[in-house]
Amino acid sequence: MTKTKKQQDNDNPGTKKRIIEVARGLFSQHGYLGVSMNDIAERVNITKAALYYHFTGKTEIYREVLDEVFNRLNSLIAKALDENTVSQRLHKLIDSYLDFGIREKNLIKALALKLSPVDREIHKRITQLRQQVSNAIQPLIEEMLVGKQSARKVESRSLTSMLIAMMDGVILQHSLLNNRIDTKKATKNIAAALGLNVKG
Repeated sequence: MTKTKKQQDNDNPGTKKRIIEVARGLFSQHGYLGVSMNDIAERVNITKAALYYHFTGKTEIYREVLDEVFNRLNSLIAKALDENTVSQRLHKLIDSYLDFGIREKNLIKALALKLSPVDREIHKRITQLRQQVSNAIQPLIEEMLVGKQSARKVESRSLTSMLIAMMDGVILQHSLLNNRIDTKKATKNIAAALGLNVKG
């Protein structure tokens, strides 16, 4: 039995990819709460039924967008951890995180959603993705603490959380207050505030 044009469009893997691309732009502009399935369907130029053929709902689409955003962030973290020295790795990590966060509106929106009451499933997914980021950063913090006098008093997990909170704070300040941020200067300030040397 031959497929109709509509069935062919629905089965086209490119359609699903296009939906994610369009949704990513819409979520970036309007946030999770400001976008409906109807908005996405209209922008992709498909019916709502066709949209539901690919996704169970807005939550599933947003999860895929978040996965894409955090995969990119984790790639940048992994690249930063390839630098030669521990100090260079930390410097590159903070700088890359801030630069990406300031440019990637969906990361900013996810940070804001983490702070507000929202769909439980979305909140859980953001928490899981942020834990992956923390797990990627923690070994570097542990490496930096080796041989430091303060290492006995500071737990690496706590210091990792503080580092991420400070970076997120800079990103949110930029977004909510529309402040221009010099990422190089912010990188040095964050490292200094945590007592981490970034020379070299």
